[in-house]
Amino acid sequence: MNILGISCYYHDAAAALLKDGKLIACAQEERFTRKKNDPDFPANAIDFVLNQASIKPAELDYVAFYDKPFLKFERIIKSIMQTYPRSSKLFREVTHTWFKDKLWIKSAIASHLSMDLEKILFVEHHMSHAASTFLCSPFEKAAILTVDGVGEWASTTIGTGDGTSIKLLKEIHFPHSLGLLYSAFTAFLGFEVNEGEYKVMGMAPFGAPHYTDKVKKVINLYPDGSFELNMDYFSFHYSTEHTYNNKFVQLFGEPRSPKSKFFTADSGYPSYFGEKPLNYEELCKENQYYADIAASIQAVLEEALIKLAKTAYEDTKLDKLCIAGGVGLNSSANYKILMNSPFTDLFIQPAAGDAGGAIGAALYVYNTMLGNKRSFIMNHAYFGKEYNTDEIRSAVEEFGATYTIINNEAKLLELTVDELLKGKVIGWFQGKFEWGPRALGCRSIIADARIPEMKDIVNTKIKFREPFRPFAPSVLAEHAHKYFDFDNSIEHYPAKFMLYVIPVKKEKQEEIPAVTHVDGTGRLQMVEKNLNPLYWNLINTFYQKTGTALILNTSFNLKGEPIVNTPTNALNTFSKSGMDLLIMGSTIVHKGTRD
Repeated sequence: MNILGISCYYHDAAAALLKDGKLIACAQEERFTRKKNDPDFPANAIDFVLNQASIKPAELDYVAFYDKPFLKFERIIKSIMQTYPRSSKLFREVTHTWFKDKLWIKSAIASHLSMDLEKILFVEHHMSHAASTFLCSPFEKAAILTVDGVGEWASTTIGTGDGTSIKLLKEIHFPHSLGLLYSAFTAFLGFEVNEGEYKVMGMAPFGAPHYTDKVKKVINLYPDGSFELNMDYFSFHYSTEHTYNNKFVQLFGEPRSPKSKFFTADSGYPSYFGEKPLNYEELCKENQYYADIAASIQAVLEEALIKLAKTAYEDTKLDKLCIAGGVGLNSSANYKILMNSPFTDLFIQPAAGDAGGAIGAALYVYNTMLGNKRSFIMNHAYFGKEYNTDEIRSAVEEFGATYTIINNEAKLLELTVDELLKGKVIGWFQGKFEWGPRALGCRSIIADARIPEMKDIVNTKIKFREPFRPFAPSVLAEHAHKYFDFDNSIEHYPAKFMLYVIPVKKEKQEEIPAVTHVDGTGRLQMVEKNLNPLYWNLINTFYQKTGTALILNTSFNLKGEPIVNTPTNALNTFSKSGMDLLIMGSTIVHKGTRD
């Protein structure tokens, strides 16, 4: 049985294909269009997953969409009516966008795939989220927590999973939303909504939560885990342009300009920012306030999520928890939930946000609606396309780059590690591209985490991004507990996907300064030999030479771009950056072009 899952029209459009209940391929549309967080109909992603499985549209049994558009449209229209005339501009935009395409998703799917309408099914948004985590998990029974901006009406749910059955027990509805609350602060701090939330998470450790009392004026947290936004401070329910209003500004002060450079006394002033301003100390003080705001909203979010998790445990008495929704990508909060709730183990899949809904909708149809036995566990994220030697060589030749080929894997790894030990920054392009927003050793930029200056070097040469953003350590799974404070007796699935931020042991922080954040934590990726043998062997070769069982890993992209997909994407990014070397398969690409 072949089932295609689709998500689109809000952000992170994606497609996923199940064959007899197993995930064959999945990808976000942005990887093909090169448009960050592309929300449009995922025609390229759909074609890709079908091609990966050698399946024609006529061979699809069902297509599952992750949302119920008419229910969502009902919520939007009711919100407009309740806030009119302030919402008049929103009404104009909604009538344009919804009547243009969002209400006709069934027709768009049928047209693209030339299939019968009765084969196209719709799953509620938060049920898709719940299925995307529980039905991918190794747990036979688990509590489920979904938290995002908003689906049709729900923004938060607590539920249970048992075998192939999923029940949502409690819901919190729009406009009360932790995702929309965090997004309002994302905008206030000068970052793009639905894109910059992870920047707030990275900024928070440079501050202290001095303003949680102010944050709690805009949200009420209750002992049972429920919450309520004070809508006097927000405008996202009636505005197309702003998430917060003047009363919010009166409480928190002027928002940070998106064009301003962020730095504090702790972050320092990186060389790629240019000449240090004459009023540096004054700007440090100003930025410190914004860092403290970031720390405050992060602290309140964590408090809210821990309360929700405790309620989920009390309601279900199950010791395993599955998390989904965009808020599930908040790696700092995830580890706090594990450490401060009764749950002994968590599962979160690598694309916990809207993209993951494509998988969830497909699994819900296969396992829950049709009652088929579960046969899939997402223990890795490598579901994209792999390029062979001929494809890579052809791209390099067409690009005109100079290259050498080393067909012996051991020699290739030796050379790579030797270059890392020289302080080189390397583009690492191997195997299938990853599912989700994290590079996990197939479309990565790698470096030596022991070099204190490496964080600034990578930023200066490649990323050109804010100095407060940390880089991740990719660590051999069997050595992870030696570097990080966590129990190594369980699988820690989120740690496979960079979805935990965990304290680095104090005695190890000086050994790996480039991946230790200002608060002494790291967003680790545990690398297992059976899941990514080449990447494991690379890190192990580094370990044999240095005694350090991890390397620095960041996503293979420039600021504002999606992670690279094709060899040509990789070559373009390599040529535009200060990376020293690009290794694609067995092909080593050097700087410069052939004469």
